Amino acid sequence: MIKAAIMGYGTIGSGVMEVLEINQNSIAKRVGEGIEVKYVLDLRDFPGEPIQEKIVHDYKAIVEDEEVKIVVETMGGVEPAYTFVKAMLEAGKHVTTSNKALVAAKGAELIALAKEKNVNFMFEASVGGGIPIIRPLNSCLTADEIEEITGIVNGTTNYMMTKMTEEGSEFDDVLKDAQAKGYAEKDPTADIEGYDACRKIAILTSLVCGQQVDFEDIHTEGITKITATDIKYAKAMGRAIKLLASSKKTDGGYVAMVAPYLLPKTHPLYSVNDVFNAIFVHGNVLGDAMFYGSGAGKLPTASAVVADIVEMAKHIDMNIPVEWSSKKLELVDYKKSVNKFFVRVSSEDKAAVEKVFGNVSYVAAEGVTGELGFVTETMTEAEFESKAAELGNVVQTIRVA
Repeated sequence: MIKAAIMGYGTIGSGVMEVLEINQNSIAKRVGEGIEVKYVLDLRDFPGEPIQEKIVHDYKAIVEDEEVKIVVETMGGVEPAYTFVKAMLEAGKHVTTSNKALVAAKGAELIALAKEKNVNFMFEASVGGGIPIIRPLNSCLTADEIEEITGIVNGTTNYMMTKMTEEGSEFDDVLKDAQAKGYAEKDPTADIEGYDACRKIAILTSLVCGQQVDFEDIHTEGITKITATDIKYAKAMGRAIKLLASSKKTDGGYVAMVAPYLLPKTHPLYSVNDVFNAIFVHGNVLGDAMFYGSGAGKLPTASAVVADIVEMAKHIDMNIPVEWSSKKLELVDYKKSVNKFFVRVSSEDKAAVEKVFGNVSYVAAEGVTGELGFVTETMTEAEFESKAAELGNVVQTIRVA
């Protein structure tokens, strides 16, 4: 029987316990022996509940128990998770985490430490919830050079954009609905401003490139400025607005960005709705592939964590190599990337628009008056920024895929 510990008994931690119990027989068959949770680290007590007998309040109890071979971290945040995880690895214990903040900030260091100690640091659940994407990048797609990863990687924002599209609702009303349903936190900043998606694309880009990508270097825009009027224009164009996290290889290197995009019906991510996530990958040999499923939630995320547990249990005395060095990757300035842009201006002066932007395609939206909506030709971000400043009166800008 392999002994394990869980650090953090919240939504995901309790989900991990549940998955291990529900599927204990099939997991034991895959591993060759059973997996038993010996400790659960939490600040709280759970009097009257079966879990109470496993509760400890000091992480050192787990560090010092040589019987424990595998540790699950589901606390969230960088600290104290980093301190605890580092101590576990240094003690020769395998660690899996669902914590994207920790992985984005400290992934390279913890992978290196795991290799040094001949154990593993795994983090399948840190991106895309229950969708398998980390392991495919590390194993199945290693024959390819990944030229693009573009994904809808935040269920909260995707639910909100779907709701706005279906009901024509305003942002604030949809946010309240998402909070009432438990899809959005009381403080939704990380989701709606794109920070959560930013950390996830930083992790994916780091794995693809084998170097550290700092999420602070990624240009990030959220969905807070999207309005019901924008949705009307999107419908008139036969498109849908989605918050995309993307990383693309260019001649000068990788450019990464998080921002809303207007997607056509032919785009593989167009029909990804509600709280679902999807990640589109393009390889130079493979071509296109897509990973789709539940991007969040207790059991889908716990399923990905337990998949890591099984993998580590099958390689209890072996480090599985992961290419992700601490050497920083300098991203290409996003202003050099090229896009088409949908623009709304608070005037009806087409001559002024065409004087600055040249050839544009105008869009008329039902019930919208007193302004112009148009799509530019392809240009760099820097060129667009300059032209928009020259034109003035810009009410909204959304990139067009």
